Amino acid sequence: MREASGFRGNKQALPSKPCAACGRPMSWRRRWAKVWEEVRYCSEACRRARPRHD
Repeated sequence: MREASGFRGNKQALPSKPCAACGRPMSWRRRWAKVWEEVRYCSEACRRARPRHD
């Protein structure tokens, strides 16, 4: 029953979006399924280096 999410091994079919800090494309991850709209950074390093708007 691993196919419940619809993923069948084709990473090209997964959604992706650019990282807000570095601009690299980040692909959808299962652990981000419920918060995909809120995910902005590809890594902790990019999150820590995020631009500040003071």
